[in-house]
Amino acid sequence: MATNSLTTGSTIAQLIKARRTVRRFTDDPVTVEQLTELLDVAVWAPNHNLREPWRFIAYTGEGRRVFTDAVFDTYTADERQKYGEARRTEFLTTPLHVIVILREDPRQKQWDEDFAAVCCLLQNLQLVAWEEGIGMVWKSNPYMYNPKFREAIGVQPGEKIVAVLHIGYPRIIPKAAPRTPAAEMLTVIDR
Repeated sequence: MATNSLTTGSTIAQLIKARRTVRRFTDDPVTVEQLTELLDVAVWAPNHNLREPWRFIAYTGEGRRVFTDAVFDTYTADERQKYGEARRTEFLTTPLHVIVILREDPRQKQWDEDFAAVCCLLQNLQLVAWEEGIGMVWKSNPYMYNPKFREAIGVQPGEKIVAVLHIGYPRIIPKAAPRTPAAEMLTVIDR
């Protein structure tokens, strides 16, 4: 009789349940070499016909200023007043920012498959980073859609920003939020 690894302590199941979204980071750097190692694992995400529909832009060190300026250039005067220097400082002190970009396919089926593949890559990246003690938050803020931001960071026509990731070693690890048991959302049709 086979044992169920999900109940007997599967490392993958434990890692999935342990991962948290991290918004506050220490000052310790996450290097481009570390990021590259993490991405080299994450790209093993399932993707139809091995289209590998992704590319990445990373901002570290002084490059964080380029990212921060690109974001702030999209803000209205009210948003600048609201977010002020606290947000700017937060962006400038976050060790690493990564933008994950999807090459869009004009065929809807392929676009859907490619978007799903990028999302799988993002989950892989979060999990492998967590295993190394690195946290991140996956953001999808309005500035991602602003033409000024897209131009400032070099996103081309026919590309979609799927995620802006803020990455670093966790200063604070949030507690787990409860999840609804899958059985409550599962419909079973057996005949």
